[in-house]
Amino acid sequence: MRIAVLGTGGVGQAIAGRAVELGHEVSMGTRDVKGTLSRDGFVPAAELMTFADAAAGADVIVNATSGEVSLAVLGAAGAENLRGKVVIDIANPLDFSGGFPPTLSVKDTDSLGEQIQAAFPEARVVKALNTLTADLMVHPERVGGGQHTVFVSGNDSAAKATVIGLLAEFGHTDVIDLGDISTCRGTEMFLPLWLRIMGSLGTPMFNVKVVRP
Repeated sequence: MRIAVLGTGGVGQAIAGRAVELGHEVSMGTRDVKGTLSRDGFVPAAELMTFADAAAGADVIVNATSGEVSLAVLGAAGAENLRGKVVIDIANPLDFSGGFPPTLSVKDTDSLGEQIQAAFPEARVVKALNTLTADLMVHPERVGGGQHTVFVSGNDSAAKATVIGLLAEFGHTDVIDLGDISTCRGTEMFLPLWLRIMGSLGTPMFNVKVVRP
């Protein structure tokens, strides 16, 4: 599968690196290739190119940017390069303007996932992996033997099946399909609790497990 990972931070590096390990054809998108490569100690996990070039050559596009810039980055990638493609949205609408812990810039009646789907109606947006730290996104076995839960939200059943398949390749064994893209309001609003659990435990290496009857 041809995968474009937009964003070169910790999440983008983790997703791209793991996808390369699994044998996928991976590119990474950035605003300024030369500037990104000049960052001290930065070694891209996959071939680095502009957002638009990365998206144009991909079947699946991963939004691994910070939530405050996600819409702008996807705009730079180009609506024509997102058309008909699966867009995995990992971002959360965190607002750090008031310091730490952050608040949410959108909640209750809307979500970042919905805003992305509305802005790019021909893309097939699936929210996933936004409720755990980057390391566990791609190596779930590192906590509890991988016996914990992740979620997907999206309007397109086939797109969600593609994402669930990729999550299985990463090692996730318990994936709950919450429903249409509006259901990601719930997973995005989990982040304030997630941050406080992290503060209490002193580590981001944890996740939740949904226990059924």
